Amino acid sequence: MKALITLCSALLFLCACNSSSNEAKQNDLIAKDSVKALVDTPATKDCATLYKSAKIMDSIILMQTEVNADIANRSIRAFTDYAFYCENDSMSPIYLVKTAQIAMAINNANQAKVVLDRCISNYPKFKNKPAAMFMLGQLYDEQHMLNNEEEAKKIYEALIYEYPKSDWAINAKAAIKLLGKTDEQIVKEFTKGK
Repeated sequence: MKALITLCSALLFLCACNSSSNEAKQNDLIAKDSVKALVDTPATKDCATLYKSAKIMDSIILMQTEVNADIANRSIRAFTDYAFYCENDSMSPIYLVKTAQIAMAINNANQAKVVLDRCISNYPKFKNKPAAMFMLGQLYDEQHMLNNEEEAKKIYEALIYEYPKSDWAINAKAAIKLLGKTDEQIVKEFTKGK
């Protein structure tokens, strides 16, 4: 319930599906490699080609009703190649956030953290930086992700401090109130309030 509440207020996230533990381990290995394994060839440095690949994968993944691990990992690869090699392009931080969304959908919190950290630190004027900060807070907040409520609170508080009038600050304040509560406690609070 906690994840549902925060995810609904965040960017439109991709639908996640359950997979077998063997498939999950394999996906995790593939996904971890996709950020680290940038191939340094002339083709990978051509931003027009990289953008075209990222755009194609973006279109494909948007048509998915369930997360397909192969498509998710290919999308992550296309998005990170573009964002890392074409970092001066205005689309780069957007593709970092998209990478984080997909990584979260396939339960690869570490990869999502890497790209969100990069987005937040390398693009301080990015108009969706508050959303990226909120997503990073969620990564730390969720038990099945990074599971560090103290770090989540720091990120939420930084978001509130930097963007006090934003909708994301309102969401961060609500998320702080939910820290440390079980799903059952959250459901009780919401049903009491109705």
